[in-house]
Amino acid sequence: MKDLIQSLLNTAAQTLHADGVLSEPGLPESAVVTRTKDPSHGDFASNAAMVLAKAAKMPPRQLAEKLLAALPNDPSVDGVEIAGPGFINFRLAKNAATKVLNTILSAGENYGRTQLGNNQYVQLEFVSANPTGPLHVGHGRGAAAGASLGNILDFAGYNVYREYYVNDAGRQMDILATSTWLRYIESFDASLPFPSNGYQGDYIRETAAEIKSERGDTLVKTVDEIFLGVPTDAPAGGDKEAHIDGLIANAKALLGERNYRYVFDKILNVILDDIRNDLAEFGVTYDNWFSERSLFDSGEIDDALEELTANGHTYTQDGVLWFKSTEFGDEKDRALRRANGMTTYFASDAAYIRNKFKRGFEHLLYLFGADHHGYVPRMKALALAFGFPADNVEFRLVQFAVLFRNGEKVQMSTRSGQFDSLRQLRDEVSSDAARYFYAMRSLDQHMDFDMDLAVQRSSDNPMYYAQYAYARVCAIFRQAQSRGVAFDADAALQQLEKLDTDADAELLKQLARFPEAIDSAAKQRDVHPVPNYLRELSQAFHAYYNINHFLVDDADLTQARLLIAKATAQVLANGLKLVGVSAPESM
Repeated sequence: MKDLIQSLLNTAAQTLHADGVLSEPGLPESAVVTRTKDPSHGDFASNAAMVLAKAAKMPPRQLAEKLLAALPNDPSVDGVEIAGPGFINFRLAKNAATKVLNTILSAGENYGRTQLGNNQYVQLEFVSANPTGPLHVGHGRGAAAGASLGNILDFAGYNVYREYYVNDAGRQMDILATSTWLRYIESFDASLPFPSNGYQGDYIRETAAEIKSERGDTLVKTVDEIFLGVPTDAPAGGDKEAHIDGLIANAKALLGERNYRYVFDKILNVILDDIRNDLAEFGVTYDNWFSERSLFDSGEIDDALEELTANGHTYTQDGVLWFKSTEFGDEKDRALRRANGMTTYFASDAAYIRNKFKRGFEHLLYLFGADHHGYVPRMKALALAFGFPADNVEFRLVQFAVLFRNGEKVQMSTRSGQFDSLRQLRDEVSSDAARYFYAMRSLDQHMDFDMDLAVQRSSDNPMYYAQYAYARVCAIFRQAQSRGVAFDADAALQQLEKLDTDADAELLKQLARFPEAIDSAAKQRDVHPVPNYLRELSQAFHAYYNINHFLVDDADLTQARLLIAKATAQVLANGLKLVGVSAPESM
C-alpha cells in the first residue's frame, strides 16, 4: 500500500509538471510516504507538498490541493485530506488492508522481497578476525550482523557477495607461530620462560602437542639458542615488543624457512578451520575466504604501490614510502613500506581494496569493529587514489558487545586466553538466541548481552516471544486437523470481509509492514529493524490470539481466521530466517 500511494503521488506530480506547476517531473527522494502514528490521521501521510512548495513558489497547503486534484482514483484509497502545514493524509478502503493476505499467500517465502537494490553488486566484508585464536563473543556480534545484513540486502534486491579477509601474513601471525613453537619447546624443557607478549590460550598448547606428535624432537633447540641476543622481556624491566620480535627472528633463523613455515601453517590452519566451523555452526557462510598472503604471492602489493607512485600519490622520506593520504581528506599520511624494505599492513589494505574494484564490485561494504573508525578516511582515500568513487566505499562500525552472566561482566582477552568464545556462548544460550540478541540493537549502540534473559522461556525474551507466535499458529493448524477442519485458501479469500474487528485491522497492518521493515533495514545498512518488526508483529498476533477463537461454529469465519494465522506464520518465518533464527513448530 505504501508503494501504491507513492506511485499515485508521483503520477500527480508528473501531471503538475506537464501543467507547468512543477519544474521537475515526479517526486524527489525527500518526498516520502510514512504510516501515521495516530489512526485519526488516516493510514498513511506524505510530506510531498511541503518538499515541493519552495520550487513551486506557492504555500504547501495550496500545492497540496493541486496534488489532490491531480491524484488518480484508486479503489484501495477511501479518502484523502490535507492536514497541518501541508501533510497529505490517506485513508485506505475497508477491504484494502485484507489484500495483503492474498499477497502473502501467493508470495510465500518471497513475501517481503523488494527491488530497492536494483540488483546492485555489493561486496560485503565482515568478521575478518585475525586467525590468532577462537572467535570470541565480540566477533560474534559482527558475524551475526554481517550474515543477517547480507540476507536482508539480498532480500531487498541487492546482489551480495560475502567475503572474509584472512590475515595470514604479518607480525601477529609471526607472534602466533613463535608462541606455538615455544610451547612445543616447553614440552621438552619446562625451564623455558614464555614471553609475556606471546599467545597463551590452551589452543596453542594443543597445537604444540600435535606438532610434537608429528615431528618428535626434530624442531627442538636449546633455550640458550632461542634467547641468544633477544632483548629483555617486560617483567624483567625490558620491552615486551622488542623481546617477542627478537624471539621471532631467532625462530626463523633456527628453524629455517621450511620448518618455520610448517609451524606457521600448522597453527594457522588449526585456527582457521576452527573459525570456519564455528561460523558455519552459527549459520554464517561466505562466498570467498580471501588470503592476505595471496597479495604477496601474486605481486599485487608491489603492483599497487607502483600504481600509487606512478600517479604521484606517494613520496619517500628517510627511506620510508608514504601514501599522500592527507591529499584525500585523511588526518595524516600513511606509511606503505618501511625503511627496512618491509611493507606495512596499510600496503596490504591498499592492494586488497584495489583487488576488490578490479574484480568488478560496484560497491564495497565493510562491517568493522568500532575500534577501526580510523580506517574509514584512509580507505576512502585509497579508493580515490586508485580512481574509484569514495562513495562506493561504505563502512558500518559495529560497537562492542559485553557479555553478562549471572549479572557479572565477563572479561575477554584473546592474547591472555581468558575469554568467552563464541562457541561457548552458543552452547549456553543456543545459536538462535545469540543470532537474535545480537540483531536486536543498532550497530551504532554498545550492547550488553544478557545471557540470563536469552535462555528465558517467557514473553520477556523477544526471541522466544516471536518463535512462540509461530509455534502457536502451528498448534492451531494441528488442532484444526484433529477436528477434521481442512484449511481452504480459496474459500478463505472469499470471506475476508469477516475480518472486521480492531484486532484484525491491527494484525493486518503489521503484516503489510514487513516489506517496509526490509527496506528500512537495507537503507540503514543495519539489522535491528527486522527483529523490532518481529516483536511488534508477535505482540499483535498474541493479542489477537488472546481475544479470538480460530475454530468456531461459523465455518466461513474459521477459514478467514485460519488465513490470517497462516499469513502471520509465513511472515514470522521469513523474518526469523533473515536474522538466522529457526521457526520451531512446537515449544
